[in-house]
Amino acid sequence: MRIHVDMDLCQSHGQCVFAASEVFSFDDDDNLVHAETADESLRDALVKAAAACPVRAIRIDGQAHDDATGEAVA
Repeated sequence: MRIHVDMDLCQSHGQCVFAASEVFSFDDDDNLVHAETADESLRDALVKAAAACPVRAIRIDGQAHDDATGEAVA
């Protein structure tokens, strides 16, 4: 599955790192880095990471979302 992070929106709050450290981390300059793809077994963690993002910068391909709000739904 593909992972998209809008780096123009991302403010490096790090909630995604706590939710899915297998995919998200910080570099030496405290900038967010992430894998572009992940195994399906990480879907639950990635959905939680996307939901935890306070600026909604994370999108997981194939993830269900609420059409009215645009927010991810688990």
